[in-house]
Amino acid sequence: MFRHPKWAKKGLVMALSLLVVLSSNAGSGALLAPLEAQYAVNNEPLTTGCVVMVLGSGHTEALGRTAVQQLSTTALARLSEGIRQLSLGSHCQLVVSGWSGGNNTRAHAAVMFDAAVELGVPADVIISSPLAKDTIEEAQFMRDLLAAETFRLVTSASHMPRAMMIFEGAGLNAIAAPTDFAQNQSHWWVFNAAHLLSSQKAIHEYLGILWIKLNDPFKL
Repeated sequence: MFRHPKWAKKGLVMALSLLVVLSSNAGSGALLAPLEAQYAVNNEPLTTGCVVMVLGSGHTEALGRTAVQQLSTTALARLSEGIRQLSLGSHCQLVVSGWSGGNNTRAHAAVMFDAAVELGVPADVIISSPLAKDTIEEAQFMRDLLAAETFRLVTSASHMPRAMMIFEGAGLNAIAAPTDFAQNQSHWWVFNAAHLLSSQKAIHEYLGILWIKLNDPFKL
C-alpha cells in the first residue's frame, strides 16, 4: 500500500464495491436466482420409489439440547422437507446422512436420525449413512443402496443443481425436492450479513459445479 498507493486505492475501492454488491439483496439474488430456479418445490405424490434422501448439513452438540435443537438451520430445513416428502407417500423410508465432521463426537446422521424420531418418524423406517463426508460419498451410498431405483432427493435449493449433477453422474434416478430457499422479496437496496452469506453460498456452489466438470468424479 505504501509502495503503490495508486493501485492500493483502486484495490480498496474494488473490494468495498464487491462487499456492497454481495451484501445487497440485488447482488445475492442475482447469484442465487440461476441456482434456485432450476428445480421447483415438489408436491407430487410418492407413488414409485418411496425413498426420501436428505443430504446432511451440520449440527452442534451443545449440552441440554434436543436433537432437533442441535441441528443447524439448514439441516432442520432439509429434514423438515424430508419428513414432508414422506407424507406424500405411504410406507416410505427416510435416508439421513453425514459424518461427525471431525469436531463432533456423534455423526451428523445420528443426530438427524434422533431429530426425525423426535418429529414423529418411526425409527424403523429411517436408514442412516454416518460415514458420508460430502455429496459424492452420499451418492455412492445411495448407489450401493438402491442402484437404479427412483428416490426423492432433498437438499437446499441452491445446492440442488450440483447435487443432481453428482447423483445423475453416479447413474442414480433422483427426483429433486428442493428446500431452504434463500432468496427473498425485500427491496434491492437492503444490505445485511444474511445477503452476504447467501452470496457466499452461491459462489461456493458455482465453484463446486466447476470442480465437478473439471474432475468428473463419476465420468459425467
